[in-house]
Amino acid sequence: MDSPINSTHQESLSSMDMDMDPRKYQLEVFQVARDKNTIAVLDTGSGKTLIALMLIKHIAQSINSTAPKKLILFLAPTVHLVNQQFNIIKHHTNFEVEEYYGAKGVDTWNLKSWEKEISDHDVLIMTPQILLDALRKAFLRIETVCLLIIDECHRATGNHPYAKIMKEFYHKANEKPKIFGMTASPVIKKGASSTMDCKGQISELENILDSEIYTIEDRTEMEVYIPSAKEGCRYYDQAQFPAMSLKLRIEALWSESDALLSELQRSMQSNYNNVDDKFKALHKRMSNELAKSLYCLEDLGLLCAYEAVKVCLENFPNMEEDHEVYRKAHKNLFEVEFDFTEAVNLGYISPKLHELIQIFQSFGESSQVLCLIFVERIVAAKVIERFVKKVSQLSHLTVSYLTGSNTSNDSLAPKRQKETLDSFRSGKVNLLFTTDVIEEGIHVPNCSCVIRFDLPKTVRSYVQSRGRARQANSQFIVMLERGNLKQRNLLFDIIKSERFMTDASINRGLDTLFLRTCTVEETPAYYVDSTGASVTSDSSVTLIHQYCEKLKGNKYNTKPKFEFQNMESGFTCKLSFPPNAAFQTIVGPLSRNTHLAKQLVCLEACKELHKKGALDDHLHPSVEESLEQNHIVKSKKTSSGAGTTKRKELHGRASIHMLCGAWGDKTNGAIFHAYKFGFTCNIFNEAYSGFVLLMESKLDDDVGNIELELYLISKIVKTSVSSCGEVHLDAEQIKKAKCFHELFFNGVFGRLIFGSKAARGKREFLLQNETSSLWIPSNLYLLLPLENLNDIYKGSLKINWTGINSCASAIDFIRKKYSMGAEHGDDDRKNMSLSDTSSLDAECDGTKKIHFADCVLDINNVKDLVVLAIHTGRIYCIIEVAHDLSAESPFDGTSENATERVTFSDYYSKRYGITMRYPGQPLLHLRQSHNPHNLLVNFNEDDTMDKASESGLVTQKARAHVHIPPELLCTIDLRRDVLKSLYLLPSLMHRFESLMLASQLRQEIDGQNSNFNIRSSLILEALTTMRCSENFSMERLELLGDSVLKYAGYIRDSAFEPRRWVAPGQRSIHTVCCKCGVETVEVPLDSEFQSEDPKIVVGKFCDRGHRWICSKTISDCVEALIGAYYVGGGLFASLHVMKWFGIDADLEPSLVDEAITAASLHLYVPKENEIANLETNIGYKFSVKGLLLEAMTHPSAQELGGGYCYERLEFLGDSVLDLLITWHLYQNHTDIDPGELTDLRSASVNNENFAQVAVRRNLQQHLLHSSESLLSQITDYVKAISLMNTKSLPGVKGPKALGDLVESIAGAILIDTKLDLEQVWRVFKPLLSPIVTPDKLELPPLRELLELSDSLGYFVKEKCRKKGDKVHAELSLQLQDDLLVREGQGPNRKTAKGEAAFHLLKDLEKKGISYHNCGTKRRRDISDHLVDSTCSTSDSNVCTSVPDELSSESVILKRTKVDSNPKDAIPVIASINMNKGGPRITLFELCKRLQWPMPTFDSEEFKQRTPFEFGEGSERRTGLVCFMSNIQLCIPNCGNIECKGDSRADKKSSHDSAALAMLYELQRLGKLKIGDF
Repeated sequence: MDSPINSTHQESLSSMDMDMDPRKYQLEVFQVARDKNTIAVLDTGSGKTLIALMLIKHIAQSINSTAPKKLILFLAPTVHLVNQQFNIIKHHTNFEVEEYYGAKGVDTWNLKSWEKEISDHDVLIMTPQILLDALRKAFLRIETVCLLIIDECHRATGNHPYAKIMKEFYHKANEKPKIFGMTASPVIKKGASSTMDCKGQISELENILDSEIYTIEDRTEMEVYIPSAKEGCRYYDQAQFPAMSLKLRIEALWSESDALLSELQRSMQSNYNNVDDKFKALHKRMSNELAKSLYCLEDLGLLCAYEAVKVCLENFPNMEEDHEVYRKAHKNLFEVEFDFTEAVNLGYISPKLHELIQIFQSFGESSQVLCLIFVERIVAAKVIERFVKKVSQLSHLTVSYLTGSNTSNDSLAPKRQKETLDSFRSGKVNLLFTTDVIEEGIHVPNCSCVIRFDLPKTVRSYVQSRGRARQANSQFIVMLERGNLKQRNLLFDIIKSERFMTDASINRGLDTLFLRTCTVEETPAYYVDSTGASVTSDSSVTLIHQYCEKLKGNKYNTKPKFEFQNMESGFTCKLSFPPNAAFQTIVGPLSRNTHLAKQLVCLEACKELHKKGALDDHLHPSVEESLEQNHIVKSKKTSSGAGTTKRKELHGRASIHMLCGAWGDKTNGAIFHAYKFGFTCNIFNEAYSGFVLLMESKLDDDVGNIELELYLISKIVKTSVSSCGEVHLDAEQIKKAKCFHELFFNGVFGRLIFGSKAARGKREFLLQNETSSLWIPSNLYLLLPLENLNDIYKGSLKINWTGINSCASAIDFIRKKYSMGAEHGDDDRKNMSLSDTSSLDAECDGTKKIHFADCVLDINNVKDLVVLAIHTGRIYCIIEVAHDLSAESPFDGTSENATERVTFSDYYSKRYGITMRYPGQPLLHLRQSHNPHNLLVNFNEDDTMDKASESGLVTQKARAHVHIPPELLCTIDLRRDVLKSLYLLPSLMHRFESLMLASQLRQEIDGQNSNFNIRSSLILEALTTMRCSENFSMERLELLGDSVLKYAGYIRDSAFEPRRWVAPGQRSIHTVCCKCGVETVEVPLDSEFQSEDPKIVVGKFCDRGHRWICSKTISDCVEALIGAYYVGGGLFASLHVMKWFGIDADLEPSLVDEAITAASLHLYVPKENEIANLETNIGYKFSVKGLLLEAMTHPSAQELGGGYCYERLEFLGDSVLDLLITWHLYQNHTDIDPGELTDLRSASVNNENFAQVAVRRNLQQHLLHSSESLLSQITDYVKAISLMNTKSLPGVKGPKALGDLVESIAGAILIDTKLDLEQVWRVFKPLLSPIVTPDKLELPPLRELLELSDSLGYFVKEKCRKKGDKVHAELSLQLQDDLLVREGQGPNRKTAKGEAAFHLLKDLEKKGISYHNCGTKRRRDISDHLVDSTCSTSDSNVCTSVPDELSSESVILKRTKVDSNPKDAIPVIASINMNKGGPRITLFELCKRLQWPMPTFDSEEFKQRTPFEFGEGSERRTGLVCFMSNIQLCIPNCGNIECKGDSRADKKSSHDSAALAMLYELQRLGKLKIGDF
């Protein structure tokens, strides 16, 4: 690939700005090109690109309104010309312009990538090879192009991509684009050309490009604007070469070396397949280096030959450089008084080089000269540049060299080329030695001299190099040897040919009076009908190599091999592919020579690869690429398919069939299956009433008989569920049981009284009329209290019918009161007493009676009684009688500062229109009902309190007690233990329902087969994600599981929301309206219900049961469910569930037998006792020795005749070891979290760990291979392992073949034992020992560094850059008083960063900071990140200057040393996000950018009886609890700042307030600029 030199700079653009007005001759050429296809032949620097610009604008006007879209393509033969033309066109037009070349990754693009580029751009500028490949793959079509501009179009000949584009596509197209070619010399033939030769070459060029030559006949105007260089010759004497004996000696030494090399090659082992190739490459390279040295010796002299040898030695870094004698002689030769004439006579420098030095000296002392020196060979440019630098007389001139970026060792990197050329343009370099790489198109307007050190070979080269001299009065010097007629005649012929060419071009129009057609020679090709993609015989060879390079797996055998056979009438070629190709061999047709035979066999192979799907319909290799490859340019848009986190899918929720019932309308009663709930608290005398669940369906035993713990504040309630047989209820009992449900579940968890909150507004009783709408068949069961705790009497449950009946009576009483209007207060209505005075007054003789709304009770019998407030419908529990309070006492809610005294009587009269009948009797102190909580998670454990409020967990809050007059309360004959148990039911039923779902899924999977006996709790674990905040999740099972949407409704992907749990007969008051656009419960499997919107909330149900789930969650649950079946039922159970999912995982015993039979036929080729020694090493004797033989055979050894290798067994063994090691870790480490279990598996199951196992057991000695490079890698690795410390360096990686060997042996044992996993583990457990444990776990260095810095509140910055084939990474970590910076390098970013992180961790260890000492191994969430402050606070001062928006106590400054540094740029933030969490995120992002340690927060909670007021405006609210937070920020090497926030209702909001105060303080100190201020 040519070098991407960015040749456009400010001078060239400025020059173009001044010359944008076209000259007369430019307009003349434009008018011709506008009317017909044209090849413009104009001198270098005459402004051909401006004509192209004019043509682009003209064509664009005519196609703007056309459809489909038409493209304008600009082709340039080199990357630096592409870049130069791109910048000019982009600068001078308003079109969407883009450039394309191989280094941008274009070669890997697919159809969608090209379609996007075509859609987004108008003008595409590219190298011809890019266009040719895109046309061949049918990514572009020639019919979509309206204008094709071809720069340096004289190259369109032979096999150049220009010619192939025209012949393969242009001339065959029905709709052809307009052609505009540009060149300074249409004749490119070497040597002399007659007028007829010129006409012939021009005619051929016209035929290929379907265009006519046009040039300017009157050159008067052109000569005015284009300065012509003064041409001249400089002669030098013929070299006498006194060192002829040295040349002969060098050639003799080379002959001896060549003989030794050949002998060494023959003596090498023949079983290494790449030895011959390496010797051939070495021989070729040494021969080339010899030729370079001899060329310099003959043409430049002894000193330059010495420099050439030095260049050679530099390319062999392991060889010693020059000898001392040469160094001394070299130093003496370049003293100030050096005599060049004597040096010429001695042969130290040639007369030619001496003459060049004299030319340089003739420039004088001026350093303004810019001179290009063209040489033929790269080595000449390098060595002359080195020589001139050491000539003291030329020290005022800066010297450099420039070559192409081909595969030669002497070539320059693209970046170095660009830098050199830019330096020459700017005048930093005066003398630039170069090859023909910059003959064409490079714009250097200030070049004052061009020297042809070596003669040009063609007219084109002569014209182009002369055209580089752009400055007025510039020189063009050709160097000739005196008396050399051959050189003189060549130059004369070239000059004469130029005149012939000019004449032929001017007179060309007279000879083109008829339409010319290009004769296209048909070449063998293969076409894909569906796309039009094609491959020809000459392009097929490249395609085959591309296919082989992209094959996954073995990297030691990725090249195709060609074997030729000489037949009587021609040659045939046999093509052999690497082992992992779609097929192995193919023989091509008979051909006249080997070159064509190779092409034709590759073409046939391409056909077969396409038929087998190895090449897609665009003839692009369809094999997957390695994830570890570093692409320079990645796809601009990453797709997110099924199984990814980015993709989210809408799914319904599976209904629980077991909760369905049909007994709701039965008039003769129903039979239920009963399940008793027993509750036992760990605190003595804490009583809870038992409950019974009555349902129509019978539950599986592992669902209907369970135990679990419910976690309350400072206590635990153990719950047991047990089956109690069947229970019959008659119609009347069912009716009253439903009354209990309706009253209690709505009174405690819902709302019984609805209506206006305004004073004396209309209010309605939920149960006033028909309640059938509260009961639905899909959720039909009963939860009833038991009379005695956990009591079973005579085989039947003793249900508390007394309490249940009292609920029915209470409903009747409330209905009566609301129907009489007692609760409805209109202005003109008569206030009514709350009770019947005739019945109650008679019972009030004693003073120890309490008047309730429905009865009178003894004052001693009311404690713990459950009552219902008739004015609100709320249920309470009586704590005690408040003897010191009555209805005449001041109301609880009255403010202390209120001017008017309000009593309880006044409040109820004004608010509800109720007149107290007994205002003097004492009030009752009641415990108020509250919302249900998630009691399934132990909130007292670590890391749970922070999530308590978010996931609905119970949290410590002040008790909600109230005082109410007794006559407003209706009694219910149930005690507090029933009410306490009622709060346990939502969490218990949630778990119970989840187990029912798991059991239901188990029935769907197992069908009639119940042999597996998988526990429902295990299936439930597989369906539960971490988002549920349970003490179990599918992540542990997912480790064992490693399109499936039919069970997504079973997945539990959100924390239990107790307030949304609804019992039968209850109306939900926490509704979430469905906005999904789906009317049914089930969601159709349609792309309409898939999204990548990051704002979508995952896991939250709407009232129809719809929720969004990450696609990856579904795939993870599939793996977890497979893992659950493996844990519960073994391998065949897991295969059964995989088959249910539709995964093709049938295990046929016949396949094992076939593998054993095939292995038994393997030929025995290893050394004697090799198999037996390896069996002893691993501790297992094979029944079928061929399996072990196959397991130890590397793919590179296939060619030795065996025809087999370990790849299939390695694939099997990889899975087997993964499963066995994961199962071992799963069983032995039950007390660690899933994340740490994953880390253990990652540390145990990887190629590096297996490679170390192979070395520890000396298994590498038994690996059969034929790769010399693999042998070298294994030897180096074994040595590195022996020297390795306890902690390995990231850069030390074992050869993949060693890990593959271990895995293939595991696969072989599995087959040999006929799938006995236990036997495989018995063999491999001692081989793998010691298996990593949590206390010995070492994370990868980069991850360890990130987690360590995160836990300490520090940030790590990274910088990566590419240097050659290595990636260099720099990681920096800012501590409070020190900046640590380390570098690493490797073949990719991951390895480079890992090495840098390794060194940073070592630096931290020296400072006493290590990962194992930081406490937790789990990364904390940044929004909740709190770290202990380690900054010194001993010398703090107080500053009270704060923003007006904050209170006067909100900012405290420690150490006034914190001042802005004028040398540092002050960071600017546009604004502060004032939403919840916004100030914290803004501050954290600022700290991350500046590498300041994370701020620390210290929060304090305040409680009082008087409500606090928070916020302002619409955010204003009140509460009895508030939080205030202090924040401390340490600025490295400056000091600490501490600020205090305002009071807020919750802790996180108080953190926001403190963060906001810190941001304002940073602005005041000059450390920050906020855009809003």
